Amino acid sequence: MAQTNNENDQPVSRRNFLKNSGLVIGGLVVGGVAGSLLAKPKTPAPTQPGATPAPTADFNQALMYFTPEQFKVVDAACERIFPEDENGPGAKALGAAYFIDHQLAGDWGFNSRDYMQGPFYQGEATQGYQGRLKRREIFDIGIQEMNNYSNSTQKKKFYELAPEQQDEVLKAFETDEVKLTTISASAFFKMLRASTLEGVYSDPLYGGNKNMDGWKLKNYPGNQMTYSQVIEQDKFVKMAPLSLRDHQHG
Repeated sequence: MAQTNNENDQPVSRRNFLKNSGLVIGGLVVGGVAGSLLAKPKTPAPTQPGATPAPTADFNQALMYFTPEQFKVVDAACERIFPEDENGPGAKALGAAYFIDHQLAGDWGFNSRDYMQGPFYQGEATQGYQGRLKRREIFDIGIQEMNNYSNSTQKKKFYELAPEQQDEVLKAFETDEVKLTTISASAFFKMLRASTLEGVYSDPLYGGNKNMDGWKLKNYPGNQMTYSQVIEQDKFVKMAPLSLRDHQHG
């Protein structure tokens, strides 16, 4: 006997169940947060003549982990790591800080795929991070210490400093001039720098690389489904980049 929906008293088919619970991608049902990220935005209802259209919400530009204060510090630091210049936009315009925020709110921030049990020993250089603190905790400490160091040396918070002064603070962290008791200043800087670059060049689905402008800086084609139309050509073919969202169907 087919199951029925109590509200509409209609049979619940497997097709409708998958449609309502998530997306089917390559045989994998993706629901929850991932499904909502991939979901195509609904077409807005037509407005009356002369009416001001409602602004479209950009869910990539929403904080999921950082406090507003933390975000200001990270946003300013990302811009100094990848500044705007004559070649194109910097990390701030590309939304790199939003990418980091979204990553810390998810599995990456919780180190959910890492072995995090003791005993803890000093690891080799090739082993990467060895410790009990999760990435989100490292960022919490690092951000606070950047403000503390800025206040102690310049009497201002990091995001209130001039760009040249911000560079001095970041350099002090990179070289371990700043002595911290809970984390390594240079290790935090490396994590911040790597995350900034990931935010600049990741698929826009994850919060950074706004308008795919990071890819456009490199003439990177993004997530193309096929190159069959250009594979036989002997010259470089510049292609408009595509993101994961571009492959969705209405």
